[in-house]
Amino acid sequence: MADNYDLVVVGSGPGGYVAAIRAAQLKMKVAIVEREHLGGICLNWGCIPAKALLRSSEIFHILQTLDHYGLSAENVKFDIAKIVKRSRGVASQLSGGVKFLMKKNGITVIDGSGKLAGGGGKIAVEKDGKKVADLVAKNIILATGARARVLPGMEPDGKLVWTYKEALVPDSVPKRLIVIGSGAIGAEFASFYRDLGSEVTLIEALDRVLPVEDAEVSAFVKKAFEKQGMKVLVGAQVKGVKKGASTVTATVEIGGKTQEIEADRLISAVGIVGNVEGLGLEGTKVQVERTHIVVDGYGRTGEPNVFAIGDVAGPPWLAHKASHEAITCVEFIAGLEPHEFDGSNIPGCTYCRPQVASVGLTEAKAKELGHEVKVGRFPFIGNGKAIALGDTEGFTKTVFDAKTGELLGAHMVGPEVTEMIQGYTIARSLETTEIDLMHTVFPHPTVSETMHESVLDAFGRVIHI
Repeated sequence: MADNYDLVVVGSGPGGYVAAIRAAQLKMKVAIVEREHLGGICLNWGCIPAKALLRSSEIFHILQTLDHYGLSAENVKFDIAKIVKRSRGVASQLSGGVKFLMKKNGITVIDGSGKLAGGGGKIAVEKDGKKVADLVAKNIILATGARARVLPGMEPDGKLVWTYKEALVPDSVPKRLIVIGSGAIGAEFASFYRDLGSEVTLIEALDRVLPVEDAEVSAFVKKAFEKQGMKVLVGAQVKGVKKGASTVTATVEIGGKTQEIEADRLISAVGIVGNVEGLGLEGTKVQVERTHIVVDGYGRTGEPNVFAIGDVAGPPWLAHKASHEAITCVEFIAGLEPHEFDGSNIPGCTYCRPQVASVGLTEAKAKELGHEVKVGRFPFIGNGKAIALGDTEGFTKTVFDAKTGELLGAHMVGPEVTEMIQGYTIARSLETTEIDLMHTVFPHPTVSETMHESVLDAFGRVIHI
């Protein structure tokens, strides 16, 4: 006999487990099906352990510049095994936290792979080819996430060619490293390994690094990476990868000319594909485009009472986007009439050095959409706190509609900008104008003052430059 639930969630990442908790808060009977790790990729093999690694490399970088602060230390070194162990420990701690939250909220956790089983809210759960459970749910949320895209000829082997998983748990730091793809994942790994001493070559097929960011931010990051000693190739096509006994060689074409680059390891960070296989979507009205499930602003698919959220439901591929979608989706199911999901107010953060954060439209996109814009900029070199920190690389940039004063977008690069972008995100959510932001008092001395000065600069009222 099948177990009956108000909601079954397939996948327990930051979309899935948040959906389950919110549904339990709304007094639904909930089950969550997870085939591997509670917390999903982000918590176990993505954002969280990666940030733990980056924290170690950041501290190591600071230790190399102690003289600047009037300090000294001898024989500063790192132990990659201990760095990885700490990172895995952080992930394990948080995964245990999700397990506690499931128990606290009375959510049934089922270990296995779930798939739709013939309509009527039926879900079959299997583990290692054996049936685990038959479930029936009034509503189903698919939150199965995504995995690294694999390009032909660059298949990961766990030794010479890595995906993000292998890059998170190295047994040694490669002397020479190729990173293909300069999105958030590629940029972060390039930063981590460069700060630990790797000779890094970062290769990007498009004409700039971090291509989804504002063009000025991309240009700044490229120069910063090159200043750190990275070799950055943009507009570069990888034509082939050849593996040797202990090295890997990439053939790269730039402007019609080819060159070969040899390294000890290669990280492929060229995007993701949705985990849509094995979900029983065949014969349903669920539509899949480019490996992602098509949904509306509430997470609805074409199949009645079947929803999808998170990475499997398309961009932006961010944990906080998945969690926000989860709340919207569950509250819609509960009849609470939430606002439709609005991807334009989802901030993006990249934790390379320097950090990058943004929300809303780039300057180019705003103009493309027909806005007459006013643009403000403020460099961190003009900020007292940044100077005191000894970290003045970067700037804050704001883009406004010249006629209405609407904040169209904000773009930041520099120290701790990933902690500050939420200020602009709140401003956009509240539909504040330039006047509201100008009248907001920012504490002194803080790096956040650059946010205020950038707004002032857009309207010719900047103070400190």
